[in-house]
Amino acid sequence: MDRRMRLLAGTFLCSILGASPIAAQSHTWKFAVSGDSRNCGDVVMPAIAAGVKRSGAAFYWHLGDLRAIFQADEDILHQPEHLGKPMSKTEYQDMAWNDFIQNQIAPFGSVPFYLGIGNHETIAPKDHAAFLAQFSSQLDLPNLRAQRLRDDPAALQPKTYYRWIERGVDFINLDNATNSQFDGGQIAWLERILRSDSANARIRTIVVGMHEALPESLSKSHSMDQSEGGTETGLRVYSDLLKVQNEKHKRVYVLASHSHYFMDGIFETEYWRAHGGVLAGWIVGTAGAVRYALPPEAVFANAALTDVYGFLAGTVHPDGRIQFDFQRLNETDVPAAITARYTPEFVHWCFAENSQAH
Repeated sequence: MDRRMRLLAGTFLCSILGASPIAAQSHTWKFAVSGDSRNCGDVVMPAIAAGVKRSGAAFYWHLGDLRAIFQADEDILHQPEHLGKPMSKTEYQDMAWNDFIQNQIAPFGSVPFYLGIGNHETIAPKDHAAFLAQFSSQLDLPNLRAQRLRDDPAALQPKTYYRWIERGVDFINLDNATNSQFDGGQIAWLERILRSDSANARIRTIVVGMHEALPESLSKSHSMDQSEGGTETGLRVYSDLLKVQNEKHKRVYVLASHSHYFMDGIFETEYWRAHGGVLAGWIVGTAGAVRYALPPEAVFANAALTDVYGFLAGTVHPDGRIQFDFQRLNETDVPAAITARYTPEFVHWCFAENSQAH
C-alpha cells in the first residue's frame, strides 16, 4: 500500500473512531477547493498544489471541467513533445484525461484529491461511462467506498455523486454535468442523506459541491438556469438544503465552479430573499480555464474577481463554522520546473492573456 492509500485508510479509520490525526494537533483544520482547469491547468494546478500543501489543507476538491475536449488545451500544445508536431483531434482526446492525471493530480502527492464531473467531461466522445472508467480509482477512494456501502450495502460501484464525512462535516459532491440537471436517482439519494444528517447530532455542517451553480444565483446567466430541467431540479435541491439550514439548524455551504471567476455570496439575490432565504455560496472556477467577464449582477456579491487563478481555502472551526478565503496565485507561484518546461513566455501568456474578460 503506497503512502497516499495509507493516508486515506488512516483518515477513514479515524472518522469511524470519531477522531482525527489533525484534530489532535489543532482545534481548526483546513481544506481547499476550485474547479475548471482546462486551457492552462497544467501550469496553474501545480501552483495550486504547492499552495494547498503550504496551507496544511487536509484535502483538495476539484469541481469539474478537467480538459477542454472540444479542442486541444493550450498547455498541451505548448508541451515540448508537442511543439511543432500537430496532434489530430482524436489523438488529443485520447490522451487528454491521462494528461490531467499526470500533470494536475500527481502534483498533489499524498494530499487526498476528490474529483467532481463537469460539462466538458460529457462532450463527445467523452461521457459519464468514460469518466467512471477513467477515474474509477479517484471515485472509489477507501473512505468514499466505505461511506457508500454504509449508506447502501448494494452500492458496489462508484458513481459521479458521492459523499464523505470528516470531523463532523458531511462533504457532498453532486453531478449536474449533463443537461444541467440532477436526475431522479441522485435527488432521492441526496434527500436520504439530508434526512440522515438532520437526525445526526454529530453532523454539524454540510458542504455541497457541484459544477454548475444552483438556480437564481448572481451567476444565473451561466448556471443551472440554462435548461428547464436544470432550473426545476436545482430549485428542489436548493429548497432541500435551505430546509436543513433553517429547520434543523445545520450549517450549510454551497460551492460551484463552471463560471471562470471567483465570487462570494452568489445567492444574495432578490429571488432567494423572497423565496425562503439565502444559502452561503461561492463560485471558484479559477484553476486554469480561460477567464470570463463578471456578470453585471456581480456588484451585489460580497466579493468578485476575474482574471485570477487560485483556490478557496476553508478553515473549519470547532463549532462547525467554516471561514472561506480565496487564495490568489501569482505568476511567480508557478513552480520553477513547470516554468522551465512550458517556457516563461507561455506561463506569462496564461496569466496575462488567457481571458475573455478584457
